[in-house]
Amino acid sequence: MAQATALYQAGRYAEAEAEARSVAAARSGQRDDTYAPLALGIAALAAGAQGRHADAVTTYDALLPVFGRIFGAEQPQTLKLRSDRAQALGSLARYAECAAECAAVARVAARGTGPDMPLIATAARNGQIYALSALGRHPEAEALAREALAAHRVPDRFTLVLRLGLARSLNGQDRHEEALAEAERADELRRRLPQEQHRPETGAVELAMATALHGLGRDAEARRLGTAAQDACRAAFGPDHRRTTEAEALLDRIDRIDGV
Repeated sequence: MAQATALYQAGRYAEAEAEARSVAAARSGQRDDTYAPLALGIAALAAGAQGRHADAVTTYDALLPVFGRIFGAEQPQTLKLRSDRAQALGSLARYAECAAECAAVARVAARGTGPDMPLIATAARNGQIYALSALGRHPEAEALAREALAAHRVPDRFTLVLRLGLARSLNGQDRHEEALAEAERADELRRRLPQEQHRPETGAVELAMATALHGLGRDAEARRLGTAAQDACRAAFGPDHRRTTEAEALLDRIDRIDGV
């Protein structure tokens, strides 16, 4: 388990998935063993990080009743799994389901106790913000992002993703100057974080900045950053990852306008 986690944090997602599935297979004969389902949760995360979002959701769907039985419906392990599954749904463009499940997880986590619950609530809110923006409900996403940022004042990965979510919601409202400023703040924070904290957001800052620059008509800069985002995401996650395809779509929009 420690090896699988370390591989995932290092961005070696295929190896992390293989190691996690090996752990699960080795423990599969033991009823209600905690290691096997937790290992499969890591495998699902790693599959999603490789762009295999449907495979991740299939694994999460199988794990949900197991987690509920072993850990309890409102325990941190189960709530985190629900949040991870919901965000994988968002990567499959199942945005309404993602938003509803993330909101439900955040509500339960907000009334829970223990050090993990605030982080689970924040992660779920981040997924909800992404889904609301994808549904075109940008003012709601903005309000939720600002509320979450006000509640979470630690300069960590969660603040990074919330700032990026806020930038996305502002871009969706054609408030590109504000979006660019938020993306630049996210970039400043990213530079101060250890690599393992911002590795899952590879390409995200560049993509947010490129989207804002495109909205401001600064297409040469937008193309440069969009290309950097695309290249970074392809290298880190592969061609099928949600963020890779977002970068490709942005570059297509820029090129259509420029007549390329």
